[in-house]
Amino acid sequence: MTSKKTATPATNDDINESRIVSSRHLISERCAELSELEYALIMTSNAFNKWMVRCMTAAGEPDMGAFDVSLLHHVNHRNRKKKLADICFVLNVEDTHVVTYALKKLVKAGYVTSEKVGKELYFYTTEEGKALCMKYRDVREACLISIQVESGIPGHSIGETAQLLRTISSLYDTAARAAASL
Repeated sequence: MTSKKTATPATNDDINESRIVSSRHLISERCAELSELEYALIMTSNAFNKWMVRCMTAAGEPDMGAFDVSLLHHVNHRNRKKKLADICFVLNVEDTHVVTYALKKLVKAGYVTSEKVGKELYFYTTEEGKALCMKYRDVREACLISIQVESGIPGHSIGETAQLLRTISSLYDTAARAAASL
């Protein structure tokens, strides 16, 4: 004799219990997965910031925060001089004061310099800044890339994830503009 079990529909609380989220009260019935993503972004952001600081410390510069590290790498990118507005745009930073302050720290440390062309101020890495970026790269290769290869996560999957994250970033930018107008 077998007993019949009647399937009961999952309640919102049941669905919420199965999610790995940081704030259960933010779970939306229209897209619960977004709360899971947000928690993953928080964890990833904190891990990435910690990594950048520790990698830069191992490269020989213990006095940089995560934003300073990313800013130095961006200024060094493609060995081109960059304007403040362009730096803010590419790094998606609205508050130019944050970037200006970090640039002043990098200039004072001798990693970045500036040049005025007409009315525009352009920033670029010094030879010392370029050398530090290459030391960072060496530490990154030894510590991070070797672990990534061993993990078995294929590079194309990482690339697809990066593309998805850039797309999701635009959703959050659009939502931020909408929230600012409320």
